[in-house]
Amino acid sequence: MTSIDRSRSTFSPAAPAARPPVEKAALGPLGKVVEAVKDSFLDIPSNIQMGLDVFQSAHLKELERLFGKDSKPDRMFDGQLVGTQGQTFPPDTPLNRIPGVTPRDNPEPKETILYVNGIMTPVEGQLREMQSIADTSGAKVLGIHNATQGLTADLAQCVTDKLDKGTNPAVDTLADTLYAELKAGRDVSVMGYSQGGLITARALSDVQNRLRVEDGLSQADTEKLMSHLKVETFGAASTRYPDGPQYVHYINEADAVPTLTGLGGSVDPLAFFKDAGKGAVVYRFTDGNFNPISNHMLDTLYMSHRVPFEQARTGRF
Repeated sequence: MTSIDRSRSTFSPAAPAARPPVEKAALGPLGKVVEAVKDSFLDIPSNIQMGLDVFQSAHLKELERLFGKDSKPDRMFDGQLVGTQGQTFPPDTPLNRIPGVTPRDNPEPKETILYVNGIMTPVEGQLREMQSIADTSGAKVLGIHNATQGLTADLAQCVTDKLDKGTNPAVDTLADTLYAELKAGRDVSVMGYSQGGLITARALSDVQNRLRVEDGLSQADTEKLMSHLKVETFGAASTRYPDGPQYVHYINEADAVPTLTGLGGSVDPLAFFKDAGKGAVVYRFTDGNFNPISNHMLDTLYMSHRVPFEQARTGRF
């Protein structure tokens, strides 16, 4: 496996609340240090407020179903295909019949991206992320919905996904879709975020097994066919990806999800257990503050580091 690792420090703390200016010119060296420490403490309330604002805007309704309360409406869409305005379609709907989310400045993009969301995200939350992806990539975006059943159930499902046990409708839909598109001779672009990256890895393994077992392809022919898949992950929770697809993995080293449950940071004593996929490009960067939620956000953080796929594959970030 070859990989291109890049690390750069872009530490960007949340903008602090307005404070009266301090005349620092008259301060000595020790005074300036004391003032800097004091400023860092004064920033804490704004960081906390930022976390509350982000959490409220994205997941406030999910707090009410922490243990699965009222999650039935979203479960109805588990594994469904998602199009513009949050419309949902059965998993076997041909992709060319689904009106996707398009960039605000381009209603007729040439490329289509399949997007799988992470935990604690109802359809309306995935739709917002799809718009961000469309605006950033310039592509039409179709969603495969990973429904939420509350925090505890979602985390439990992550465990079973890691163990490749149990059923997950989003895994089934993505695997069926990718298999059908490859067999039809079409290239496919996929994005997986957080648990969506774990779902993507599991679905790709399923596709690989079908090609090997059901179609009787050799490992080399399987990888050649799967090379028509362009796969991007962002803050993903998977540690292993099957060989074949073209991969770009984005990992914020200030994000606990990929560093603790995914491919890991630049320094990782368990790296020998992990596999980004043959030829994968792994882009590690550091961006964020003391807010673990904002450090993991797709639209406000990861998308700001995303570059066009072919550019990323050459390591130019």
